[in-house]
Amino acid sequence: MRARLRVWVRPIGGAAILAVLLWRLGSGAFLDGVRLINGWAIVVALGVGALTTVSSAWRWRLVADGLGVRLPLRTAVAHCYRAVFLNATLPGGVVGDVHRAMRHGRDVGDVGRGIRAVLWERIGGQVVTYGIAVVVLFVFPSPVRRYLPLAAGLAVAVGLAVVLVARFVPHTGPSRWARALRTAGSDIRAGLIARRNWVGVIVATAVVVGGHMVTFLIAARTAGATAPLARLVPLTLLALLAMVLPMNVGGFGPREGVAAWAFGAAGLTAAQGVAAAVVYGALVLVSTLPGAAVLVVWRLTRPEDGQPAEPAGGQPARPTGGQPAEPAGVTVAGRTAAPMTVTASS
Repeated sequence: MRARLRVWVRPIGGAAILAVLLWRLGSGAFLDGVRLINGWAIVVALGVGALTTVSSAWRWRLVADGLGVRLPLRTAVAHCYRAVFLNATLPGGVVGDVHRAMRHGRDVGDVGRGIRAVLWERIGGQVVTYGIAVVVLFVFPSPVRRYLPLAAGLAVAVGLAVVLVARFVPHTGPSRWARALRTAGSDIRAGLIARRNWVGVIVATAVVVGGHMVTFLIAARTAGATAPLARLVPLTLLALLAMVLPMNVGGFGPREGVAAWAFGAAGLTAAQGVAAAVVYGALVLVSTLPGAAVLVVWRLTRPEDGQPAEPAGGQPARPTGGQPAEPAGVTVAGRTAAPMTVTASS
């Protein structure tokens, strides 16, 4: 019951934000910018969307390989295209990520590790995104500059709390906390910071953030915003950060609300902010359309029910947890003998 309530509360929250904006600003703020979208903006959105999708796929591949689940880049790109399309068209904004995590886990024969690969890839990307946001919002004038020292202090406090928990909560023993901490620590070391993965995660995330900002700036110009780029960049970043909130309707909701506030607080108009955010949403939806094609192909070619999915890249999944693979039986004289088990003496 509680899970169903959460499923409905998120889109209802996004719809409520849109309803308030419609009530305060009217429908013109939503429709005027969309009417101005031209072919040039669509082509640029498709190109930038391809770049950000490939960068996200590369980041995911780095983390997945670090966790021991093979993920070819071509497969990762297809999964990411399908995920961004589902995220942009379905309520909540995370359905696509859940789908790619489950599908990859089934492909490699380890659903748990597949889910953790996507989880840590997303967490790593968000941490780097917040770091980039703090730098940009410090450098450029923004409505939240005065609050950044408080935000930085809270971030440091949260970091210290995590360190203290990791330091004083027992890491050994059968308790759930101990197992979770051991798994998290191992995943972070192997997937995010080992083998120079952290460099790839930072570079890929910077490309993704830069691509989203370019698309939003094009959307703002398309919607009629003529303010200098130095003034629009921090407003763009604030609107993009609002997209992290999992309460939207087809991607719309918090982004438009924060854009209306940020543009108004910066001396522009709330209507310009909403129009820019709406145009951005439309351009992002266009850029995810290749994901719809991937989804159709997958639906037509996926294995029949009851048939195991082929592992990613056509390779068998690695045994996990240090357990050897179960030996196969031996066929002798047309009959299959049971596998022989050899127990090593201690």
